[in-house]
Amino acid sequence: MKKLYTGVLLLLTLTCVAQRHETLLTEWEFAKETESHALPQKGWQQVTIPHDWAIYGPFDRSNDLQMVAITQNFETTASAKTGRTGGLPYMGTAWYKTTLPALQTSHTELLFDGAMSEAEVYVNGHKAVFWPYGYNAFHVDITPYLLPDNNEVCVRLDNKPESSRWYPGAGLFRNVHLIETSDVYVPVWGTHITTPYVTEKLASIRLRTNIQNTLGKTIRIITRIQYQKLTVDSLDNTYDIRHNLPVEQNFTISDPLLWTPETPHLYHAVSEIYADGELQDTYTTRFGIRKIEIVPNVGFLLNGKVRKFQGVCNHHDLGPLGAAVNVSALRHQLEMLRDMGCDAVRTSHNMPAPELVELCDEMGFMMMVEPFDEWEWGKCANGYHRFFYEWAEADMVNMLHHFRNNPSVVMWSIGNEVPTQCSEDGYKVALFLQSICQREDGTRPITCGMDQVSCVLENGFANVMEVVGLNYRTFRYQEAYDRTPQRLVLGSETASTVSSRGVYKLPLQKKADAKYPDNQSSGYDVEYCPWSNIPDEDFALQEDYPWTIGQFVWTGFDYLGEPSPYDTDAWPSHSSYFGIIDLASIPKDRYWLYRSQWNKQSHTLHILPHWNWQQGDTVPVFVYTDADEAELFLNGRSLGKQHKFTKEEAAQDIAWGLQRRFRLIWEKVPFEAGELKVVTRDGEAIVRTAGKPHHIELRADYLSDDLNYINVRIVDKDGNLCPMADNLVNFKVTGSAVFRAAANGDATSLDLFHLPRHHAFSGQLTAIVKGKGTFTASAKGLKSATITIE
Repeated sequence: MKKLYTGVLLLLTLTCVAQRHETLLTEWEFAKETESHALPQKGWQQVTIPHDWAIYGPFDRSNDLQMVAITQNFETTASAKTGRTGGLPYMGTAWYKTTLPALQTSHTELLFDGAMSEAEVYVNGHKAVFWPYGYNAFHVDITPYLLPDNNEVCVRLDNKPESSRWYPGAGLFRNVHLIETSDVYVPVWGTHITTPYVTEKLASIRLRTNIQNTLGKTIRIITRIQYQKLTVDSLDNTYDIRHNLPVEQNFTISDPLLWTPETPHLYHAVSEIYADGELQDTYTTRFGIRKIEIVPNVGFLLNGKVRKFQGVCNHHDLGPLGAAVNVSALRHQLEMLRDMGCDAVRTSHNMPAPELVELCDEMGFMMMVEPFDEWEWGKCANGYHRFFYEWAEADMVNMLHHFRNNPSVVMWSIGNEVPTQCSEDGYKVALFLQSICQREDGTRPITCGMDQVSCVLENGFANVMEVVGLNYRTFRYQEAYDRTPQRLVLGSETASTVSSRGVYKLPLQKKADAKYPDNQSSGYDVEYCPWSNIPDEDFALQEDYPWTIGQFVWTGFDYLGEPSPYDTDAWPSHSSYFGIIDLASIPKDRYWLYRSQWNKQSHTLHILPHWNWQQGDTVPVFVYTDADEAELFLNGRSLGKQHKFTKEEAAQDIAWGLQRRFRLIWEKVPFEAGELKVVTRDGEAIVRTAGKPHHIELRADYLSDDLNYINVRIVDKDGNLCPMADNLVNFKVTGSAVFRAAANGDATSLDLFHLPRHHAFSGQLTAIVKGKGTFTASAKGLKSATITIE
């Protein structure tokens, strides 16, 4: 970096201190509404925001029981969708209230990162704003409603039944900010920073800044572009303001440090705003320098280099923590995904929490940000379609302004599997939403997750998209490429393979909509939904065709609700089976399959299934590895070598040829108790027959200053995992540690997350502890274990 200096500016003649103060409002009171639109008179409890009132349960089949036909899944007859929204009591109306701290400046706003849902905000009894969409951030000027002191803010939230297809959470589940400024200020999301020209040698930076209440004033803006607090460029501009347009500053950076997933370099633009010689505001915009291109027949280019998305779709809930946003939990998820080789996240199907976007900036994940699951035609009786015509533009503008400066955001999606895609005029709605993206941002490509391929190819809907995004329908990728002018296809949602961690069904068979009496799916990763496929099909498309630009797998993590294939009158299933990682943040076998294809930095070697079977069983053995060949041993005897098939070899094997391109398969291994070992050129992996459960083993999977994830394992006397163990485990903490939640990854488990006891599933579970101290896990008949969290 050649142009690097401390940037001492002549500021000594300008006095006064910047007037901006930002405070998180975390301490609130909460109560359920007892009389329509009336503030409750009793029943208030102290809560800390972010807060999800429904995650504490109880689970119940009747909670939001929906009698519907899911048309995008080709259903024509309504049926009881048990567990569709997690079986949790998110429905109903509740209030939050708090008293503001003493105010220090003359202009005051509230910024809500999200409020589920149909939020009405009152300040000292005056209705300040209504914002219906629970996932979106919104802000409101509350200055006109303020008193000299004792200012009370009340928020009413109303969650209607049948308003979601998955667990939405309930309450003030994201942060609330109090923002105080002088009368001359940069508004919320008031800057727009772009990088019109980017090379490794030179980058231009354009900063547009909105400033309120400046007409007739002389405005001076001093902006420093900083990298790790070192100034690399600066501008000092003075304007006589005669209009309300943003003011513009342009910078040049020599030898810029470019943002990529591998090198997520971040800069800051720090702007000081002076009016008539007095400092009024200081506003900081974090950004990255990078170049995005979509080139027909070539692909997606980041900084001039072609790369294919190795992405996942994720819903917003954090498993046993519910929908309340938590930075530690998000970071834990992203670290697991990064080790798998994932480099991108799609925010399905709603605006993300800003904490997630900021972490993706810092950790190097590309993002497809998506606002809607519905447009004007609904999927749920009380879904967003009720508000689309009145609110879609306002919601889009807030989303775009909120995240257009984040370098991790490389693509906008304007919707997911919207029924409008099959309307003759659906393309007009798509063009309307795209035009908002282009007007308010204009620097990123735009797509839409399309699943009705015949419709969108025939009615022109796909042709108006900047990027053709297909949800599933792998067998129609070639047709979509041939019939659309973009000459590219993105797997905007892929796989929807289903599995239960540690559960394996015999005989082995690839099967759609497979169901079993125990409401579990096979961990062999060969079962899927009627509309979807197994991972190998997506791997092959990305490997074989240069015009595919990557994929976003459904899903990175299991989530609450949508328990396909056990979604129709199949209680107690109430969470998904789609995740590569389960609801307890424990990887399924599929994690290692994706890692073997995506992680190019370290080797992968994983063997499945467990090795506790009955004498006489014939058991298929799969190995997921980046190696091309491996040898399998049972109790020291070689069972032969297997190699990964070429594309040509795979075409000759109708049964398992495609899978043999990406997996090593020994189809028929006679069970014999003992040791099963696989050996490659890079190492070995072993699974042993476990004896009776003997003791508990604790492993610290993730430690932080906030949340700590403890893996609880039931093992035999030799430390082998007991794959069928389902013991009830009790938890105890000492010191400053606080037990937060537990989960076991079983989609049928009705154990409440927040209680300090939980059953194991397939021998494991996860406990989440806040703070430092000791954590002890005990179970009847087993030796307990204690771990110190430091």
